[in-house]
Amino acid sequence: MGRFSTQTIEALALVITGGSGSSGGDPVPGKYRSAWYLEQFFKGIDVTFAVNNRSRVPAVRECLEGLNVTDPGKVEEAIHAVCDPRDYLDDETGLDDVVKYLNKRLKFDELELQRQGEFYRLTSTSTGGLPAVGFRNAIDLSDYDSVQADFQRSLAAAETDPADAITAACSTVESVCKCILDEMKKAYPNKQDIKGLVSEVGKHLNLSPARNDLPEELAKDIKQILSGLISVTSGIGALRTHGGDAHGRGRKKAPVDVRIARLAIHAASTVSLFYIETWNRMKGNR
Repeated sequence: MGRFSTQTIEALALVITGGSGSSGGDPVPGKYRSAWYLEQFFKGIDVTFAVNNRSRVPAVRECLEGLNVTDPGKVEEAIHAVCDPRDYLDDETGLDDVVKYLNKRLKFDELELQRQGEFYRLTSTSTGGLPAVGFRNAIDLSDYDSVQADFQRSLAAAETDPADAITAACSTVESVCKCILDEMKKAYPNKQDIKGLVSEVGKHLNLSPARNDLPEELAKDIKQILSGLISVTSGIGALRTHGGDAHGRGRKKAPVDVRIARLAIHAASTVSLFYIETWNRMKGNR
């Protein structure tokens, strides 16, 4: 992970200290830490730090700026430490505020704090690209919690666990299909794998390549794309079977790398976004 922006360092210094404590200005989320507690905080990430006779916020900012040049990994550790849920057991809202405050700045560094189990971890959003960004916005507006969880998992795992990212990308498409079927009050198909779910959703969204209501001058092209959607989702499902981690493995492990994980994420994002937009258009025309 490279260096963090000046704005992120400034925000992190404020969150770690809890602000200057003086009146005026916008309130800063986080816990107010005295000089002694700040020294213990940095000791917890194996960084020597002392406030001495300085003000707390400038002292912490100076320390972080130095780490950002010599060891950005320590800045990452500081971000994880300031979001440790054990420090907010009696104030879960406080933790939420800290994460939101930092994420507003981190997004410009193409980073995001995402919950993984009980803890928050920095993940790269650069894997996203335009299809994933548009899809992320769509699921935020649609309030599809299951889709959000699967998609965030795919992005978080892309760089470190491509097999899990592929599995999560496939689950993302399946979750989108189920959410749309739920809203349409339609039953799930008997076979609830990606192939069965895509086929069922395609039927209700009128996305069959055999449809005959398309403009004559575009019919052939659109039908080819619709056929391609079916092929792409089948490919994602097959990739999950052979290269993902959803099933048991034999003695030979299929080699998958970050490129393949990104391919699966981009493909899943594109298909899923098209399904959501098609469903939203249908709802609007009712």
